[in-house]
Amino acid sequence: MKKFLTEFKEFALKGNVMDLAVGMMIGSAFGKIVSSLVNDILMPLIAGIFRLESFASLKILLVEKSTEDPSLNVYLNYGQFIQNIIDFLIIALCIFFLVKAINKLHKKPEEKPAEEPAPPEKSDELKALEEIVELLKNK
Repeated sequence: MKKFLTEFKEFALKGNVMDLAVGMMIGSAFGKIVSSLVNDILMPLIAGIFRLESFASLKILLVEKSTEDPSLNVYLNYGQFIQNIIDFLIIALCIFFLVKAINKLHKKPEEKPAEEPAPPEKSDELKALEEIVELLKNK
């Protein structure tokens, strides 16, 4: 049992597990912010354009159990489904832009190939000495 607890402790305290836990917490908070954006700002605007009370009010009556109490009836709530799809798409778009920005920050600047320096220009004396060496080699 002690060996099991030691292995579990090593696993739980590894950097990746802790990073994942922090990421999940931040993602959860981020999801709430985006859900509020969708539910409280975007969906009322879209509902206003389509002259609806709200998207959640879009539903189809499947089984009518009571005319006095509508909560007993069975509905197909496709409006809530549409709202959840829009919520997901906006969260995915935000995460895409966030990951793209982080990757851009982590990307190392491309190294430009070093240009070979031009050989230094030879002085007149050096040129003369090379000519003398060539003449001596030819003799």
